[in-house]
Amino acid sequence: MKGIIYAFLAGTCITLQGVVNSRISQDIGTFHAITITQFTGFILALTILLFTRDGTFSQVKRVKLPYLFAGAFGLLIIFNEVTSIHKIGVTLTMAVILIAQIITAFLIDARGYFGIEKIDLSVPQFVGIGMMIAGVMIIQM
Repeated sequence: MKGIIYAFLAGTCITLQGVVNSRISQDIGTFHAITITQFTGFILALTILLFTRDGTFSQVKRVKLPYLFAGAFGLLIIFNEVTSIHKIGVTLTMAVILIAQIITAFLIDARGYFGIEKIDLSVPQFVGIGMMIAGVMIIQM
């Protein structure tokens, strides 16, 4: 149950961040908005780190080099999300993002990318994706 609550909170925060970034970018520009967002996220993460101390920086050596650039996805996420919100609105943007996330997650699960245990996909999962795509098409009408 905790995982569902965390996922729900993440989804809520993704939507709120997109809307707020879209609003900020209208006033000061997209890359300024991204900089503010990433910086405030860094400050909050650093503050939490100082209180929790849940690891050490020496452990970074164990992380494969490409994984250390995961934060760069944040820039791409925010840029594309803000641009999309400006062009097609919040609801359609979030619906398309959700579909992209699920398709990407299915590929990762099916192929076992990033060391994730492979999961066999079956007809119900594909039907679910098809229904989501149909839902987005209905939202767009």
